[in-house]
Amino acid sequence: MAGYIPYILCLILFLVGLYAILVKKNLIKIIIGLGIIDYSLNLFFVLVGYKKGSGFPILTKGETVHPMVDPLPQALVLTAIVIGLAVTMLMIAIAIRLYEKYGTFDITQIRKLKG
Repeated sequence: MAGYIPYILCLILFLVGLYAILVKKNLIKIIIGLGIIDYSLNLFFVLVGYKKGSGFPILTKGETVHPMVDPLPQALVLTAIVIGLAVTMLMIAIAIRLYEKYGTFDITQIRKLKG
């Protein structure tokens, strides 16, 4: 059971972000919820590639092969971090434009306003 605790905590982090997206009405809180989901998925990918007692996946001459951490999830996470940052900046830019136009971050008020 102790081996599953990081995965369970990762799921809890994902659910916290999902709660923020589904329940909160403030655009900034929704964007933060999407960021939390992004971080939880990145953490999950890193956890999938991890092996207890393994080393880094770089071999030198004369070194014997030993259990290694899978580098592919780490590379995917680095790419996902950059893409997640770009998407977050785009969402913040849209939220700022909505605030300039409607004067609020509350999505229920934005839906009521016309124009």
